[in-house]
Amino acid sequence: MSSRSLVICDQEEGYAAAFAIFLTKKEELAFQVQVCDSLAQVTEVLEEHPIDILLIGGNYPVRERGKLEAGSVFVLAETGTVKTNPKEVAVYKYQSGEAILAEIICGCSKENKTEDLYLRSLKTSQVRVIGIFSPVHRSGKTSYGLKLGQEMAASANVLYLNMELYGGIGGYFPEEGHTLADALYYSRQESKNLGLILPTLVKHMGTLDYLLPVRVSEDIKAVPLEEWTSMIIQITEQSIYDVLILDIDEGLKDVYGLLRLCTEVCVPSARDPAAEAKLLQMEGEMHLLGFDDVRKKMKKKELIK
Repeated sequence: MSSRSLVICDQEEGYAAAFAIFLTKKEELAFQVQVCDSLAQVTEVLEEHPIDILLIGGNYPVRERGKLEAGSVFVLAETGTVKTNPKEVAVYKYQSGEAILAEIICGCSKENKTEDLYLRSLKTSQVRVIGIFSPVHRSGKTSYGLKLGQEMAASANVLYLNMELYGGIGGYFPEEGHTLADALYYSRQESKNLGLILPTLVKHMGTLDYLLPVRVSEDIKAVPLEEWTSMIIQITEQSIYDVLILDIDEGLKDVYGLLRLCTEVCVPSARDPAAEAKLLQMEGEMHLLGFDDVRKKMKKKELIK
């Protein structure tokens, strides 16, 4: 598979070079990145080969930019408004590299030009989808899921998703960043290209990749099983991850159906009569509702405090 051509041309000294370095560090990207310091140099590149994606400074004249025949053109705007040609898309220049890359992918997705944006490795084995679930509150579920993810990430590509209604942003997780709600938003798009944009959404905890929990619980309380299924399928089929860890809240709609999507379910628990009673009640409910297959996947993980 040949890489696509991405050219960056900007008048601000060092900007294009810095963004090019950011892109080249993204090993999953299938871009050949070039930096130009003038419109004349961009024209020279076009004479040698097509440019699939062009990032061009908004300070260049609109008419002159319009003469550049690139596949997709993104104008790097220094303010909220910038004049653009009909085929150009404005992107705010002074935001994070991840945010700019996300806008590029979304723009290409709208034009059905996302093919070959990312290198895709052939998955030789099934992705493990590990559910972390317990009806017992304050069971150490999140700390267990994060620790498990970090341990597994030492030898595999692992993504942790906190699917709790109140996941505790500012506790285990930083205040800023993309959340699970963003992943759901992109998974719902007609293009179904969540796997392409996911690398621009995730944060990192050592070698473990993760998404922040939602900031507003209403964003996920009523999400139907079909949407969760679509999101998980897109991640397992399109992304680099070998393991997907789902930290699941009991308040989600059709939670047992969601657990059914998992290849295994870990149930953190502590030795006390009240906790044991709740686990037994849950297992009995699963049996009555026809989820014995889920019950058989459950593995109790005793936590030592």
